[in-house]
Amino acid sequence: MADSYKTIITPTDEILYKDRGSKFYGYAFPLKSDQDVSSLIAPLRNRHPKAGHHCYAWKLGADDHNYRANDDGEPSHSAGDPILGQINSYELSDILVVVSRIFGGTKLGVGGLISAYRETAKLTLENAVIKWRTITAPVLINFEYPQMSQVMRFIDEHNYRMEHQELTTTCSITIAVPASIQEKVIEDINKMYPITAIIPD
Repeated sequence: MADSYKTIITPTDEILYKDRGSKFYGYAFPLKSDQDVSSLIAPLRNRHPKAGHHCYAWKLGADDHNYRANDDGEPSHSAGDPILGQINSYELSDILVVVSRIFGGTKLGVGGLISAYRETAKLTLENAVIKWRTITAPVLINFEYPQMSQVMRFIDEHNYRMEHQELTTTCSITIAVPASIQEKVIEDINKMYPITAIIPD
């Protein structure tokens, strides 16, 4: 699994794309769980009561295994898949993209729908503020007060983030490290006797 991936931190502004009278409103939301999808789409149904379809796609995590695409009544694979295609094109995760369509009286055909949903998703993501997110894992460092400067130098040199610390006669600091090197970091710290490191409970 990759240590980092691209995502969005804040929802995008509404995007409007028009094609032969139909209006396509695009939105993107940060997504923490697939359980949140319905609650994010619900306000859009109220915002656009004339929209017959609220098609969407979402993706979670750094790998390519946790995603869904939903056509919401449009012809099969004409809406959700093109939206998901744009999420993948931008290499994004932890994201939900929704396109609400108001029919304009002229049928677009499957090809026209694919193009319109893809373009709306593309315009939506073009306006998103994209950030890198690193997948981290914790490491608990235990040491005596005289080793404080050595521990802090190690943390600073590698630019690790401190999550928690207890500094008394016996000290402990929990740091966040890239998940793929958690075991190596522990191994390296344990070479700095009498400083020790473990995976916290």
